[in-house]
Amino acid sequence: MLAKGIELLTDARTEGRAVPAFTTYTLESTRAICEAAERTGLPAMIAAGSSSFRGAGREGLAAAALAAAEAARVPVGVHLDHSTDPDEIAACIELGYTSVMIDGSRLPFDENVELTRAVVERAHAHGVWVEGELGGLAGDEDSSSDAVAGDLTDPRQAAEFVDRTGVDALAAAVGTVHGFTAVPVHVDFERLRAIVAAVDVPFVLHGASGLDDDELAATAAAGVAKVNVNAELRRAYLEALRDALDGGGDDVPRLQGRAIAAMADVAEAKLRVLAGRR
Repeated sequence: MLAKGIELLTDARTEGRAVPAFTTYTLESTRAICEAAERTGLPAMIAAGSSSFRGAGREGLAAAALAAAEAARVPVGVHLDHSTDPDEIAACIELGYTSVMIDGSRLPFDENVELTRAVVERAHAHGVWVEGELGGLAGDEDSSSDAVAGDLTDPRQAAEFVDRTGVDALAAAVGTVHGFTAVPVHVDFERLRAIVAAVDVPFVLHGASGLDDDELAATAAAGVAKVNVNAELRRAYLEALRDALDGGGDDVPRLQGRAIAAMADVAEAKLRVLAGRR
């Protein structure tokens, strides 16, 4: 069932769990996400995101994600991740996305506020909720690197940002980076708890790749309501294909099936950790 409201996150926050938003690049990824959600009976989000469009195309990827979410036996949202383009956001709203992220984190504070507020006004007019970001994370959402964490978000500025923009959910910098790194990164829980206490909207954790299960579970207990997951699924997909190809043969459905199974296993594990069901 397509999950349309911010209740997907507010309910999770109330219950002390977090909803994972899994990035999709392909039909296989989308199917794996929904399969894992159905196995666990837990809500999930498909992040049919901005960078994913370069390969699969916006309309096709969105149509597949929305159809899969509609058919799922559990609530599944379809989210636009890390968009910096209001026109792209408007197009995704028209396609039926349930939520969008406007990423103005690399802009000066007042410009970020202005951009985010404009997107919020447009999205709310169509019943779509909005995630904003304050304090950009290092690294690349689509490939792993040796990024290191930069400056952390000021809780007081986070509260001002939420108040002035009207965003429904907030992503902020609390010590993580995008992608896997050679040296593990860790969440600054003191900063995380301070931001959660300062704002009245659900908190979103980006850059959770590489966090061990105990630390990931602790973020949900500390008030994180949504966690973005990309690198782990991406790695599972590529490793499954490499292993299958090394074994020889050119049976495409068999290769697809192995990739789906590998990604679904990873997604299921993340769902359980973030719901406290390990």
